[in-house]
Amino acid sequence: MIISDKLYGKVKVEKVIEELILSKPVQRLKGIHQGGASYLVNEKWNVTRYDHSIGVMLLIKKLGGSIEEQIAGLLHDVSHTAFSHVVDFVLDHQNEDYHEVIYESVIKNSDIPTILEKYNYRYEDMLLDDSKWTLLEQSAPELCADRVDYTLRDMYEYGHISMEEVRTFLSNLIVMDGKMYLQNVDIAEWFVRTYYKEVIDFFLDPLNIYGYDMLAKVLKLSIDKEVITLKDFLEDDENLLNKIKSSNDKELQGLLSQLNHHVKVREDSTNYDIHLKKKIRLIDPSVFNGQELVKSSILSENVREMSKEAFEKASKGMYVKVIQS
Repeated sequence: MIISDKLYGKVKVEKVIEELILSKPVQRLKGIHQGGASYLVNEKWNVTRYDHSIGVMLLIKKLGGSIEEQIAGLLHDVSHTAFSHVVDFVLDHQNEDYHEVIYESVIKNSDIPTILEKYNYRYEDMLLDDSKWTLLEQSAPELCADRVDYTLRDMYEYGHISMEEVRTFLSNLIVMDGKMYLQNVDIAEWFVRTYYKEVIDFFLDPLNIYGYDMLAKVLKLSIDKEVITLKDFLEDDENLLNKIKSSNDKELQGLLSQLNHHVKVREDSTNYDIHLKKKIRLIDPSVFNGQELVKSSILSENVREMSKEAFEKASKGMYVKVIQS
């Protein structure tokens, strides 16, 4: 199979990867939007978990990661529920980790173990401990394939960075001891700036916050009214939404009608309708200066200032005034 990806181009992948891509759990991710409720209020915010999962796998491959780590990358988000992290607000998971809680169960109850066994892999060895996959996952504030791909993918797709900038950044990635780092502080500053465009300007965009808040209310109420159950979250966005719509519950229909592409909101910390905080995400990639790894914040006052500002904004959360719903 040859994969064609917007960020990484055309890449030939191994047969086991092909079978996993074509499996039901991975195909389901085509219907799971990365931004949760975002596409309901802005049709352009439509990157999917499938796009991202393919991208993470390809980035690991590009950086020389093993086939096992590529598989782990492809499957790392396979347990994301409908509307991604919105479920964390429904269930009050402040660490936004519900998909991690159910990960093993989702894997075990799918055809993934059978596919892996066909190629002499055991899912228990590959998928239940991501600490061994150091390209795929690193604790913040370092870089990892997951963090890098969703940042580049969203920001490129939504017009905030160019393909030339993406290529320049990728060409400056290096791998040492199985982990990714950068080669100069200028590119580190660029990525830090881009990352905060993602996790502050996009994640905390007032319209995005409105979508999250309103959809979480709809989903909570749908559970309370026994229109849906947690099991239904293992379907995709549209199936879950259609189940709620088909209930013909007038209260739910009224709330759903307020999730549309004509909503108008603004940030307003004094006269607000919604206040929402999301998980605080900071970045401080290490740079190899030819002799040692140094945190970019040590080398750059710009990085320090950007991270300080991002922390303050994320800690405060977003206050939103609804103008038109």
